[in-house]
Amino acid sequence: MRDISGERVQQAVASCVTLLRTVADRDWSAVTAGRMEWDCHETAFHIAEDLIAYAGQLAGRAQDDWVPFEITLEDGTDNHGLIHVIETTGALLTATIRTTPPEVRGFHPYPFRSANREGFATMGVAELLLHTHDIAEGLGLTYEPPAELPEFVLTRIFPHVQPGPDHWRTLLWATGRGDLPGRAPVTEWRWRNNLVIPTERLTLQGVTPAAAADLSAGGDGGFTWVVGGPFEGTREAAGMMVKAYETGVHRPEFGLFVLVRKEDDLTVGGMGFHGVPDEEGRAEVGYDLVEGARGRGYASEALDALSEWALARDDVQLLCAIVDADNLPSQGVASRAGYVRATVEEERAAQEGHDMDPTLRLYVREGRPTAA
Repeated sequence: MRDISGERVQQAVASCVTLLRTVADRDWSAVTAGRMEWDCHETAFHIAEDLIAYAGQLAGRAQDDWVPFEITLEDGTDNHGLIHVIETTGALLTATIRTTPPEVRGFHPYPFRSANREGFATMGVAELLLHTHDIAEGLGLTYEPPAELPEFVLTRIFPHVQPGPDHWRTLLWATGRGDLPGRAPVTEWRWRNNLVIPTERLTLQGVTPAAAADLSAGGDGGFTWVVGGPFEGTREAAGMMVKAYETGVHRPEFGLFVLVRKEDDLTVGGMGFHGVPDEEGRAEVGYDLVEGARGRGYASEALDALSEWALARDDVQLLCAIVDADNLPSQGVASRAGYVRATVEEERAAQEGHDMDPTLRLYVREGRPTAA
């Protein structure tokens, strides 16, 4: 899966400025931008502010907060000059994305306090598309970006939004800017960069719908794998995630993660959940490693970290791993990650209530009791 982040930013900038140039001789300060509180001039400048801020987060390797700088316009800058500023900040973000290694992450507050180059690129594209729409609406125009741009945004930072028949109308609906038949109006919204959970030797990186679709189709998902990867189980899990996304039940924090080795940035396996927790707070985990990466404790290390993260949530009370009876290495992974073999009664209940095959073994890990 080739990284197209820089291309998409460049394309979105071109789409934005092409429209803005058609109305550059109008008074942008006298018109409110669509449903925004800002006027069209303020909204256009906000686009430029976001683009340079995202470039700064990546270039400065910011980890804890925003890099403390801002841009200003010279007094007397007209609309043509402001369009040039958007082009320039867009070019700086594009160049930064293209020269930033894929494993670098910079601070962004929502929702998991970081984003990689693809995340910042996608946020930049979203700002360009949505605020160009706002300006166009305020000035009485219709804006229609290239279809691949809203699709790029939806499949990377809106993983919780079920796809619709039209990517642009779906994105407008998801950000409170339009209606979709059969869906309630959106009054509050946030995009979602992928969750990353660090361990001593690995990072567990949440897989986006775009990456899951590529993995399911036989690609690499945009990750560099050790020889022999991805393993079959990861591809199957990616296919399950794509189906959940398409049916609108996917929650990204309970999806698929890949395990990336810190020492060389190679991906060694996949791990994740078989769905969201049930009403009793029970969730099932699954995992696999590329054959050449086995026997080094990576799976146990990752499973322990993922389990710690999940059990710290209020909606998770019990995690379970279902393992083949003759798969002793996989049972060892679960045991080393703090899971214990379920009792006979628990296994019987899983067989009856959750259709578990009686030839399988159930391992469970419970959360810590809450203080009274």
